Amino acid sequence: MFEESPVGADAGEQGELFPDASLPDELVGYRGPAACQIAGITYRQLDYWARTGLVVPTVRSAHGSGSQRLYSFKDVLVLKVVKRLLDTGVSLQNIRVAVEHLRRRGVRDLARITLFSDGTTVYECTSPEEVVDLLQGGQGVFGIAVSGAIREISGTIHDFPAERADGLEIEQPTEDELTQRRKARNAG
Repeated sequence: MFEESPVGADAGEQGELFPDASLPDELVGYRGPAACQIAGITYRQLDYWARTGLVVPTVRSAHGSGSQRLYSFKDVLVLKVVKRLLDTGVSLQNIRVAVEHLRRRGVRDLARITLFSDGTTVYECTSPEEVVDLLQGGQGVFGIAVSGAIREISGTIHDFPAERADGLEIEQPTEDELTQRRKARNAG
């Protein structure tokens, strides 16, 4: 069972998480091997989850032998959340319910969610009050801050090749001076 509460976007919180509109558009995707590395899963898991419909690529699905799936930023985020839920013992059945709920949200809405589970049920909390109410039940629970997963992915995803489903070139972001100095220091 997935317990939910309504989510409304607060511009102040989102500005901190996505300060420069760095979120790739919906035509930008990452091939399977890159999605696996970013999310911390095996290719076998990725393939199984795609074939069973748990997490399917939304940019481009496979169309037979030789075609490449493309996973969006949100798809990779959901892959990472699924991995964390599995690692903590949540059943695949409950994960499927949670994933279906997450699919209906935009990435910016997901940034405000913390998922909690007692190992059986997955709960969504969007405010400190909801977290306190859940914890007052006295059960042992664990939490996954989706915004933390977004930050992790955002920090590494630019190191992987992306491509556009429409075949156009992806505009590479210009590096600031600090980034250039760090790369020079690490290279030499």
